[in-house]
Amino acid sequence: MLKQLSDLQKLIDPSKPAKKLVLAVSQDIFSLNALHKAYKAGFIEPVLIGNREETYHIIDEKEYDFGDSLFVEEDDPEKCVERAVRMVHNGEADILMKGKVPTPVLLRGVLNKEWGLRSGRLLSHLAFFEVSTYHKLIAVTDVAMNIAPNLQDKIAILENSVSYLNQLGLERPKVAVLGAIEMVNESMQATTDAALLSKMNQRDQIRNCIVDGPLAFDNAVSFESAHHKNIKSEVAGDTDLLLMPDIEVGNVLYKSLVFFAHAKVASIILGASAPIVLTSRSDSEESKFYSILLAALA
Repeated sequence: MLKQLSDLQKLIDPSKPAKKLVLAVSQDIFSLNALHKAYKAGFIEPVLIGNREETYHIIDEKEYDFGDSLFVEEDDPEKCVERAVRMVHNGEADILMKGKVPTPVLLRGVLNKEWGLRSGRLLSHLAFFEVSTYHKLIAVTDVAMNIAPNLQDKIAILENSVSYLNQLGLERPKVAVLGAIEMVNESMQATTDAALLSKMNQRDQIRNCIVDGPLAFDNAVSFESAHHKNIKSEVAGDTDLLLMPDIEVGNVLYKSLVFFAHAKVASIILGASAPIVLTSRSDSEESKFYSILLAALA
């Protein structure tokens, strides 16, 4: 059981070569701070692509040493993204990381049909939260990529996330499919989708996890709430993964956990041909560091 984000470090095999991570538009102090920490710990080998003067101003000011790491000079953000994505596409790097560049610019490169990182799967965002009031890490998907996923989208998002959790050692993660209520109401699409996903899991159409829903947020994360409402569930109160009904609910929950509950968070983009570190501008250096670890473990 993973209880803290720092537990991720224990999962990285020191006998294996460090993953090569390419930072697109490298003149970003928070990304460089996290990258340097991961590099010094031996988790990744960085490649920096960006404006030389601005990047090295940060490196010199911080007195960072990136050893013999490759630096590629490129001032134009879109060309930075293209060079970074092409490196991953061509197998010259293992991980793509967003630097000082707008998310839409990065994603245009990722989705390029000629040299992008398409895999045929839906791209989805997976975030891990360390919350002091919960007994283990809890994952949340999707809060950043898919605006209003339909049933097929939710299946793809679920499969991306479950596959990754399996890689982390959770053989059968417990998945709560959220709705506003824990009863099926045909006027509320989220509850009917949740019921279908739950039944599909029971019939082995969705594997390597335990899915239950619809569950309201309180009974998904609280044994006491589930008991009070007489909900009999393997998932309720012990959820590993929360599947969001849409991006608005997910985004509000994400920011509520961070700003109100002071949760620590790390996140990764799944579904591409390589892991992508794509964090929010408001995410801390610590969050970016643990997000790099998530990518290194993928």
